[in-house]
Amino acid sequence: MRVSNIISLSAIGASTVLAQNNVTGQLGDAAVTTGNPPGKAAIATLPEKAFWKGSLNGNVKGYISAKSAANGVGIDYELSVSNLPAEGGPFVYHIHVAPVPENGNCTSALAHLDQYVRGEDPACDPARPQSCQQGDLSGKYGKISSSEPYTARFHDPYTSLTEGVGSYFGNRSFVFHFANKTRITCANFAVINTNTTTNTTTSYPSGTVSVPYPTGTGSTPYPTSTGTPSQSSPSATSTITQVPYPAAGSVLSAAKHLAIVPVVVGFLALL
Repeated sequence: MRVSNIISLSAIGASTVLAQNNVTGQLGDAAVTTGNPPGKAAIATLPEKAFWKGSLNGNVKGYISAKSAANGVGIDYELSVSNLPAEGGPFVYHIHVAPVPENGNCTSALAHLDQYVRGEDPACDPARPQSCQQGDLSGKYGKISSSEPYTARFHDPYTSLTEGVGSYFGNRSFVFHFANKTRITCANFAVINTNTTTNTTTSYPSGTVSVPYPTGTGSTPYPTSTGTPSQSSPSATSTITQVPYPAAGSVLSAAKHLAIVPVVVGFLALL
């Protein structure tokens, strides 16, 4: 009996570990983002005043910056914070789905960025970052275990700076928490740099497509203010052959001659 109980408990434990290892979002694992715009970057800088009203020696100071990876796959992040609370760690930080309003209410940032509907529980497994919430940066890349100034750089393949896709965070927010998930402070991301080109890169699930837009100076299939349309049509300097039309007097004269023809024919018939 005791052996059976031990075997049953072992099986339950093994099943639990297996279930945790296989956890994923309702829509599957997060997809790697491609086609992130070259040179595009964003930053969220923490405000002077903390949102949490408890005992703090001023707010946490610092920022999180993000930029498109050199090959357009994923995002490179840098986190730098200081003046951390003496207690309450390890501290966690996330990208939240909604922006912070002007009154600084971090609760209005809502939940973590979670395009694949994974949820917070069970906890993120950093060995399988694709199975975690996209916004759970500390779950994937490390919590902050001390109150000393902290700097980290990491690459996340599952978030994006391509507008219009669910993994885009340029219009979202960054929230810094105590270990018990209480929100200490927060800030909105702001796009700070975009590399301007004549082509626009559009992100699709299977990759990227470069879509040219008219520049106004080249040959395009659409008329532009200064360009030459590619359709075949007479140019402004083309020679157009004019078709001569008879003058009004000539027309009347011809009509008179035609009018006497029946009379002449009838007279000849009497001869």
